[in-house]
Amino acid sequence: MCNHDMIGGGHRLYLDLGDVEVNAAVTLNGKNLGLLWKAPYRVEITGAAKAGDNSLEIKVTNLWANRLIGDAHLPPDGDREPDGALKSWPQWLLDGKPDPSGRQTFTTEELWKKNDALLPSGLIGPVVLRPAVEVSVR
Repeated sequence: MCNHDMIGGGHRLYLDLGDVEVNAAVTLNGKNLGLLWKAPYRVEITGAAKAGDNSLEIKVTNLWANRLIGDAHLPPDGDREPDGALKSWPQWLLDGKPDPSGRQTFTTEELWKKNDALLPSGLIGPVVLRPAVEVSVR
């Protein structure tokens, strides 16, 4: 990658993440480039990129539904009705303790089951560097 001074005035460099579900926080060489939360998932990196090796960090938020589907593979976390509705608050929750089943989520309704398909989520891509030239229009 090159920075603005190396590629000359008017030249820009963009990082295009392609498809992202749901959002992505981008850091390049220690510089926070912000949170991308809607298409196009693209950010200018001209001022942060440098010649040679660069350090790129992309933190992507997964869909909560996928976490619930994953947790549904663990033992039950409370007493529930056949439709998944909670019958009563679990004792571990009332005691302010972690869920003994190992689940990372808790809901009063089971909206997703363990056999439900995972939803597309994460950095789907393709990830592409896009050079651009700034031009004046009269």
